[in-house]
Amino acid sequence: MADITLANLNMLYVRYIDRIEREIHLPLGPLYVASSLERAGFEVDFRDYQLFERARLFTDDAISDFLQGPADIVFVSCMANLLPFTLLATRRFKKEHPEVFLALGGVGAASVEREVLERCPWIDAIGIGEGERTTVELASALRQAGRRRGVDLSQVAGIAWRDGDRVVVNAPRGRIAPVDAISLPAYHHVDLKRYRGINMISSRGCPFPCTFCSVAPVWGRHPELRSAQSIVQEMTLLHERGAELILFQDEYFVSSAGRVQELCSAIRQCGLKVHWKAFGRIDLTDLATMEAMADAGCVELRYGVESGSDRVLSRVRKGFTAKQASEVMSAAVGIFPGVDAFYMWGFPFETMEDFQQTLLHMISSRTMGVRILPSLLSMLPQTQLYAELGGDRGKLEFCPEMFPEYMLTGQEVCGDGRTRIAPEYEETFSFIERNPDLFPGFFHFDVKGNVLPKHRLLSQFGFYPMEGRTELLGSEVECCGAHSP
Repeated sequence: MADITLANLNMLYVRYIDRIEREIHLPLGPLYVASSLERAGFEVDFRDYQLFERARLFTDDAISDFLQGPADIVFVSCMANLLPFTLLATRRFKKEHPEVFLALGGVGAASVEREVLERCPWIDAIGIGEGERTTVELASALRQAGRRRGVDLSQVAGIAWRDGDRVVVNAPRGRIAPVDAISLPAYHHVDLKRYRGINMISSRGCPFPCTFCSVAPVWGRHPELRSAQSIVQEMTLLHERGAELILFQDEYFVSSAGRVQELCSAIRQCGLKVHWKAFGRIDLTDLATMEAMADAGCVELRYGVESGSDRVLSRVRKGFTAKQASEVMSAAVGIFPGVDAFYMWGFPFETMEDFQQTLLHMISSRTMGVRILPSLLSMLPQTQLYAELGGDRGKLEFCPEMFPEYMLTGQEVCGDGRTRIAPEYEETFSFIERNPDLFPGFFHFDVKGNVLPKHRLLSQFGFYPMEGRTELLGSEVECCGAHSP
């Protein structure tokens, strides 16, 4: 039997005009953890729920079946959108397997680890921060003790855990540096042909202070950059395994013109014939950088524009203006086959005048050939924006008809741009509603005054479907999801 069952419960969803679809993406984080565990001598039973025959359901029964025959140690990874489902579904699993040590990883519980453990006694531990070294030390401590219950885990940095009836949050773990020291993901556990999205990262962390973003609070504001050699090595490995298109999903891919030029030169020199996509920064991608990326196989550049209002851009600390965004994207559409722009709406401080400026910016960008991907604001608990709400957090409202794109769970019934809850999931959504401090990303600030009027305008201009209509209204928008292909 394997030493550890490592289960990926991360799933991404895209809201199309009249439906919500699951996208099967490579579970990069869990594969990194699996690689580190195997390198330390542990045998890993790797499972990806995305590929499970009942994966369209996220019920207690389905998860229990998926986790049948587990090792004595089970690590489960999930994101914020499925955290409430994961917590309730694993409750039954732990009841059936009380002898198992059940640990939660991934970014789903970031900054609410203590609260989750206090309210979910079936979870034994939660990882905090990078998981590669933490999981190895945790598994080693459990193996050395020779038991799963009553083990002193106080020396394992980077976890919150249950010591009897007491919840303990250990000292934080330092960042892994250099990041090239981390072994490549355990790709031998997966068949790349079964995944639509083949993801990579070129860096960890982000130095920028965007107040709505969870990346820097989770990964740290000091980014660790992979070397060009390491990146090309992994790209080559993926290409040899059948990957024809790779998405760099880290926000700091364009960290500097010099670094991007070095990487693109390395890709060209090795003769690697693979297409790739990346995220760019409006204030860091000049013409020469974009041309170098295109020459090295980049077919799509994605920008987080977020707003067409300079007041909002300044408030969320983006570091550029709406005019700069238009100028950079105008240049990009002449270089890349695809250019995406992510916009965010529904900020608590976003006036209708601000929103109208954003709407005009979206229309202008769409006209020049940019694919527009609007997302309703999701306020995650680790973000500065959520902290700034302070006493106003009590004004957050639960509105299951208007879930943010980042928080889609795949269990909604979608039509006319609205979401409805199927009866079999009412318990989970009731759990969400009762715990706004654990799941604030599902809540909104002033639904009637702030959210619905803006949604109505977006629908009128074809960025969301109008009530009673599911056609695209002649727009170029293919989907409204933040997790787009």
